[in-house]
Amino acid sequence: MITSAHNPKIQWVKQLQSRSKERREAGAFVVEGVRLVEEAMQSGWDTWLVLHIPELGPRSQAVVDGFAERGANIETASPLFIQDARATENPQGLLAVMEIRSLPVPSSPDLILIPDGVRDPGNLGSMLRTAAAARVSLVCLPEGTVDVFAPKVVRSAMGAHFRLPLLSASWDEIGNLLERSEVRLYLAAAEEGIPYTQANLRQPLAMIIGGEAAGAGDPARNIPHQIVHIPMPGKMESLNAAAATAVLLFEVVRQRSQQ
Repeated sequence: MITSAHNPKIQWVKQLQSRSKERREAGAFVVEGVRLVEEAMQSGWDTWLVLHIPELGPRSQAVVDGFAERGANIETASPLFIQDARATENPQGLLAVMEIRSLPVPSSPDLILIPDGVRDPGNLGSMLRTAAAARVSLVCLPEGTVDVFAPKVVRSAMGAHFRLPLLSASWDEIGNLLERSEVRLYLAAAEEGIPYTQANLRQPLAMIIGGEAAGAGDPARNIPHQIVHIPMPGKMESLNAAAATAVLLFEVVRQRSQQ
C-alpha cells in the first residue's frame, strides 16, 4: 500500500492532473470515479496505473478486478493520498492513468464538429458528450482550444473520449481535411446568416462553433462556409458553446431522421 504523499506515483498523477505539458510529454491522462474508470476499462485503451483505496464498493471492485485480469499496474493507497492526487471535489477512491490516444479518423466523415477557441473545459467536455450522443463522426480541435485531456474536460465529457475520434490539428490541416471529405461547412454565429432550421443539414457537413468570448476566429471564417444562427426571441446576446452545440447537432439528427 502507498503510505507516503511523496510516493513517485502519487506525484506523477498530481502532475498529470495539473499540467497539460506533463500530459503531452507523458502521453497520458487521468480518469476519476467509478463510472469513468469503468468506461476506460471497457474501452480497451492501454492503462498505465490504477489507484484505489483499500475499501471499495462492489461496482468499483469489479472494475479493479477487470483491470487486474488485463494485467494492469494496480496500487492501493491510503484514502488521504488518493484525495491528494484527485482533481474532483468528491473523489470516489478510484482513478486510472490512461494512454492518450484517439479512435481512427474516418475516411468519409459525414458529421464533423469543430470547436473553435473554446477555452472553458466544462463547455468543451459538454460539447464532446453531446457530439457522442449525436453520433458525430469526428471532432477537430484547432489551436486555441483548451486541452481535450484536461481533468474537467474528461469529467464533463462522461466517457466521450473513448467513443469519438479526436483530431488536434492546425487550421491548414483542418481545411485540407474538409476539402478531401467533400463536406459542406457551416459556421454558427449570433444574428448572422440564416436560421439553423432553414439549412440543409442532411448532407455531409462540418459545424464550427466558436468560443465563449469572441466566437469563431478569422482562420475559421477564411474557409468557405455558410453561416447559421439560432434565433433567440428572448433577446439574449448568445448561448454558451455547449448549449449551442446541443441545439445544432440535434437539429442535424432531426433532419436526418426524417430523410
